[in-house]
Amino acid sequence: MRRRGVLAGALALAGAAGCSAGSGTGRGPRLRFLSLAWQRESVEATRALVREWNARDPRVPVQYVQGSWDSVHDQLLTSFEGGAAPDVIHDASDDLADFAYGGHLADLRPLLSARLRADIPPDSWRTTAFGDGVFGVPFLQEPRVLIADRRALAGAGVRIPTPVRPWSWPEFEEVARRLTASMGEGRYAVAWPLRDPVSATLNLGLSAGGRLFHRGRDGRVRIRFTGADAVVPAVIRDQIVRDRTAAPATLGSGASDTLPGLFGGRYAMVPLGFSYRQQIARQAPKGFAWTVLPAPAGAAGMAQGVSPQTLSIAESCPYKEEAARFVDFLLRPPNMVRLARGDWMLPTGTAALAHASLRTAEHGWAVGAALAPGLRPAPAQSVRGYPEWKDKVATPAYQEFYSGASGLGGLRRRLVRDGNLVLARYQRR
Repeated sequence: MRRRGVLAGALALAGAAGCSAGSGTGRGPRLRFLSLAWQRESVEATRALVREWNARDPRVPVQYVQGSWDSVHDQLLTSFEGGAAPDVIHDASDDLADFAYGGHLADLRPLLSARLRADIPPDSWRTTAFGDGVFGVPFLQEPRVLIADRRALAGAGVRIPTPVRPWSWPEFEEVARRLTASMGEGRYAVAWPLRDPVSATLNLGLSAGGRLFHRGRDGRVRIRFTGADAVVPAVIRDQIVRDRTAAPATLGSGASDTLPGLFGGRYAMVPLGFSYRQQIARQAPKGFAWTVLPAPAGAAGMAQGVSPQTLSIAESCPYKEEAARFVDFLLRPPNMVRLARGDWMLPTGTAALAHASLRTAEHGWAVGAALAPGLRPAPAQSVRGYPEWKDKVATPAYQEFYSGASGLGGLRRRLVRDGNLVLARYQRR
């Protein structure tokens, strides 16, 4: 759902490059804040908070710079190398590793307030810990849920899962068979939008105990594909190839591409990120009854991998303490609630997560809040070489497996053999 124009983001960042902190004013610090907010409510909330900060402490004014999720990695790489990096950087935790190890991000441990350190749980802090430092503040997170057609569920007479009693993966398969049988020819219980199959598979795989990446005593990461790693891929493939309860045509689709089929009754359930509720609430036709269900649970319960949105400070920032105070202001509990509601996501902070507006049944907020304790760092969170492994090895391997072109043995061989060759290049001493 991160769809802002690449050109617009690049121009925004380039236009800010000439405004270094404190330059041209003679009046002390001036901080540039690269924001990737893109939904209208999120942009409005973020800009409002910047204005409030500037009114509250005019001695350290903050300039809002609009960035783009589509191109942020390349934008930041260019700005770091060119010496024109923003001071405060909005990004995602799975994009930080190369910048952290490359010395471009400040270690936040001596800069963070005790309040902020205590408010965010240790599992969330682990998503931004690389080596001996912490290089970002995780503040928004997004579990995967099932967005379902309530009438289709009722018509099939299936048990409705709850966070207290979710479906198991085998029960999910049985429910899908019953739903498909009740819906009629040409309709499917599930649509798996798997244009990017890797993050969905690995993050949901944590519920079955899958890890895939294992760090040894020497600090090096190696890939091992165990029975636990096979649980979720096997369910998805069986639904598509064997049971025909999932639509094969959606394998190459993005998440938004499946919504017209959901609204039109072609699919009964779509596994989506939590923030897609905003799009559904706006676009669903009048009378469409939808609900939010927890994703299936496995041997590890409702554990899921996430890569939270983060706020970092550039190592080149000459006013790190002022930047840290601005970050602390943005992430005070009431402000974190505003940012979470603007992006339709969950805050990481325990105080913000307890807010009544994030515990309501409307639009499934309560379901998401109940999933928060099971959120864990994405399996490849701190693995160097992960982007190359994902693009060159894992994505084509999973796509072939899900289409039926290869079997579980072939998937295992490619992920492990070819994957470890890629990771080894990044871990040479």
